[in-house]
Amino acid sequence: MLPAYARSFDVGVAAASTVVSAFAFFRLLFAPAGGALVSRLGERPVYLTGLLVVAASSLATAFAQSYVQLLVLRGLGGIGSTMFTVSAMALLVRLAPPTIRGRVSGAYASSFLLGGMLGPVLGGALAGFGLRVPFVVYAVALVAAAGVVAVRLSSARLRPVTDPDVPPAPPMRVGEALADPAYRAALASAFANGWCNFGVRVAVLPQFAVAVHDATWVAGVSLALAAAGTAAALQVAGRVADSVGRKPLVLVGLVVTAAGLGLIGLSGDLLVLLVLSALSGLGSGLLNPGQQATVADVIGNGRSGGTVLSTFQMAQDAGAILGPILVGVVADRLGFGWAFGVTALVSLLAVLPWLVAPETLHRARAEEPAPPTA
Repeated sequence: MLPAYARSFDVGVAAASTVVSAFAFFRLLFAPAGGALVSRLGERPVYLTGLLVVAASSLATAFAQSYVQLLVLRGLGGIGSTMFTVSAMALLVRLAPPTIRGRVSGAYASSFLLGGMLGPVLGGALAGFGLRVPFVVYAVALVAAAGVVAVRLSSARLRPVTDPDVPPAPPMRVGEALADPAYRAALASAFANGWCNFGVRVAVLPQFAVAVHDATWVAGVSLALAAAGTAAALQVAGRVADSVGRKPLVLVGLVVTAAGLGLIGLSGDLLVLLVLSALSGLGSGLLNPGQQATVADVIGNGRSGGTVLSTFQMAQDAGAILGPILVGVVADRLGFGWAFGVTALVSLLAVLPWLVAPETLHRARAEEPAPPTA
């Protein structure tokens, strides 16, 4: 509902899309600091503070009086988003057993997608009472989530037990990770994923749906079906990533994403729009567990890699920033067909580095402790 809310301030497609990019822009700027905060303060306080910052931003967004205020307030929420996503990723990489990293990544993504499935439908329904109402409800939900996290993590052990006589391995640096072609490929697919699924699909797809079918509920249902497609794929993708490999899933996910979003701009029929929305979500669900597990394989359980994770997130956020703005400009000048065609091209270009990247599943299997001997 955010692009529709932005359009209520009498701005065009590109300006409305920029509101979505502002959130990702602040995430991008604050990512290095977010990683440093996790290292200094620990995951629990950073995680909770991040949730509350996003809640405050959402509540303030509901009372924005101008487009500029909306842009700034929504952007500030990106700071909180970075805080809790970096801390969560750090926990998953370090604590997830190596041979089930794909399934753990899939479960983590599914928790976001549950909200992604319900949020657009609920937001579309609440928008009937006013475009500001969904942001108030979102803020309340985030405060409730922070309360649940605080209770559940109050007595949990967040760091693994280690041998005090063995010095910890030094943190992995970004330069070391960049020497690995698998990590470079993950950065490329993260950028494409941010452009396609966190940028264009969130910011431009709803505007296309409303422009063609003149009904806000179509935008909500399109996003919900995309989230449902992602959720369906995640149920299988995590297991395949841990048994067959990370690379095949990423390659298929990028191609399916390109097909789904690339054809949407040519669809004038409602049923076709909804089917393609679900297909684009399916591609996202295939892509995410494989690329996240690859990054975890590169870092390994025995080392920390806050800056490596932050750089991966920054690549995704960079795509989410540039995608809506540039595609919005294309849509304003050439139409939605060209806009979604450019989006498909970005996803297909990310296939190239993955074609030469090594499979990393064997690294995860090598990390698994050997079974005890009799």
